[in-house]
Amino acid sequence: MQIHDYIINDVQPLDINDSVKKAQTIFSQMTYSHIPIMDQGFYIGCISETDAHCFDSKQTMEEIKYSMSAFQVDKNTHWLEILKAFAQNQSNIMPVLDENKKYLGYYELTDVMEFFNEAPFLNEPGNVVVVTKGSTDFSFSEIAQIVETNDAELYGLFISDHKEHLTEITLKISTSNLSAILQTFRRYSYEVLSLDEDDSYLDTLKERSDYLDKYLNI
Repeated sequence: MQIHDYIINDVQPLDINDSVKKAQTIFSQMTYSHIPIMDQGFYIGCISETDAHCFDSKQTMEEIKYSMSAFQVDKNTHWLEILKAFAQNQSNIMPVLDENKKYLGYYELTDVMEFFNEAPFLNEPGNVVVVTKGSTDFSFSEIAQIVETNDAELYGLFISDHKEHLTEITLKISTSNLSAILQTFRRYSYEVLSLDEDDSYLDTLKERSDYLDKYLNI
């Protein structure tokens, strides 16, 4: 299924000449954060629930036009960019326009999250590993090579944090040869931030530490 298959029209946009009371009534019957507004058949922006309840119910959308937020995505926008748009606009609906800027409907945040959950990065069984290295020293091709040369599959990776000269990378890998993968990352000077019960390197360090403590206490 493609992301644009999730476009819906359960709530019809309001017209610029509709009253604020109509918007307030719709918001009282649903849990959406925004409602799209149309002017002569063209999408011009959204009114938020918070703003709708701040105005006199006798006013029209035209009178409060200045309070609207004009955010939207295109039909062909990638789902990661759609998620970003949701976060940036603090909305749980996202208007969708076609290549001619015609309003097609909207995405609901829960539907897009469901689409995201079907991606192998989340859906496939495996391990989430977090590593860090100097920002000029790591490469995605090197990370992929480390995983794949240990006969494992890489389902996805992304930069999850960036602090000064260090970059943190989160990756999802298959469950095979996890210990060998983590040891290889360390040989390539990556610091492994995530801890896993299958990490025999950490177990070995703990055993040696326990042995040293026992020796020093003799």
